[in-house]
Amino acid sequence: MIRDERIPADELQRIDEQLRSEWPTGDAVDFEEAVRYHESLPAHKRFAEVLETADQPLLQPRAGVPRLGDQIELLRYLQEEGEADLLPTTIDSYTRDNEYGKAQEGLENARESGEDTLNGFPAVNHGVDGCRELINAVDAPIEVRHGTPDARLLAAITFAGGFQSFEGGPISYNIPYTKRHDLATTIEHWQFVDRLAGAYTERGVRINREPFGPLTGTLVPPSIAITVMLLEGLLAATQGVRSLTLGYGQVGNVVQDVAALRALRSLGEAYLPEEVRVTTVFHEWMGGFPPDEARASGVIGLGGITAAIAQPDKVITKSPQEFQGVPTKEANAAGLRTTRQIIDMAIEQRIDIDGIEDEQALIERETRQLVDSVFDHGDDDVARGTILAFESGALDVPFAPSDSAHGAVLPARDDDGRVRILEFGDLALEDDVKEIHGARLARRAETEGRKRSFRMVADDVDAISDGRLIGRPNGGERRAD
Repeated sequence: MIRDERIPADELQRIDEQLRSEWPTGDAVDFEEAVRYHESLPAHKRFAEVLETADQPLLQPRAGVPRLGDQIELLRYLQEEGEADLLPTTIDSYTRDNEYGKAQEGLENARESGEDTLNGFPAVNHGVDGCRELINAVDAPIEVRHGTPDARLLAAITFAGGFQSFEGGPISYNIPYTKRHDLATTIEHWQFVDRLAGAYTERGVRINREPFGPLTGTLVPPSIAITVMLLEGLLAATQGVRSLTLGYGQVGNVVQDVAALRALRSLGEAYLPEEVRVTTVFHEWMGGFPPDEARASGVIGLGGITAAIAQPDKVITKSPQEFQGVPTKEANAAGLRTTRQIIDMAIEQRIDIDGIEDEQALIERETRQLVDSVFDHGDDDVARGTILAFESGALDVPFAPSDSAHGAVLPARDDDGRVRILEFGDLALEDDVKEIHGARLARRAETEGRKRSFRMVADDVDAISDGRLIGRPNGGERRAD
């Protein structure tokens, strides 16, 4: 079974050479020359440096189109009109599935037709030169955002192309994304990604790594999300990564979200080695959005006020057109400005909300129990423990498509809208913690005059898109006392 051990230099080189032979643009990758290119970049384009020295939350959207010129134009617009601090390059679905031939066909069709025939930027097909043209043309740090279980060639080309931040990880880009990749294989693949990032870091080019915090994006209990962030952070640190941005996806209750972000930072600093610089990123609501753009802006506003209180290092923004799919550049910029306005108004205020400390203590307690279970399963080896914990169900993610997860955990909101666990499966939480969840869900059931059941789960999944936080029956009204 795979172990949490650093890949030796000769093995890193062997894998790198094999990967680069899989697609023609791999031939242009030259590590030593790439280090020199990174060293030539000005400080304001160095992702880790910009992120880690910021004095308030930085804003970053999602955005990716197939043609290079269009991607440059889009990112410039989001920086100038949306006032984005950090920029993304979202990768297309064919590349995420390692189908570079189909991505090439889509890119050629886009060039001929002038239409966006891919749902993102095919960085492998654009190659090192195309990536550098993008990096040179835009006046801000840019991150690779994707969703790729096997991101090794993508990492090799984009790192050589000048990107200094790379999203994803072996759990967060497996469990929520795919059925056909087993967890041991994705851990092995991401060990290469992280070791390559570590190799650049050792040469003075600090590659920022960002595990994907929202997971399935649907009512994920904070302790589960934070546990995955810590595990992926530990695996990356073993390979030499020294800049880690741990993520968390908004669940919608302000107390719980602020508590979770504070717990994420606290636990990240506690569990990760001292030489690792830990930052945090808050993803605005990842679930279904209301179809009405004014109501959608309200959802974005709730994320903005949460970020102003919690003050993560970075916020991934959403647009008022989320319900429609890929937003226009204008709508994407509007989401950025909405979030910026709210943060700028609220961040200098002292906003005290009862219950945050207690909720943070509960989240940290649960997270420590889950992480300890992984250590126990693996005899303190994180890679082995992660695989065995998912196999046993001691660690699980709700609504996950992956065969590597039991998917037995079912979440629902309590009477205050905080995400609790209705069905635990074999999740490694102690009985008294389970009793807390059960009691708070029972209180909601009593309020609504119904039994605790899966119906609550289904109602909560659709609630925000229907204009509410909690999926109550009778049009969202509480039962009269």
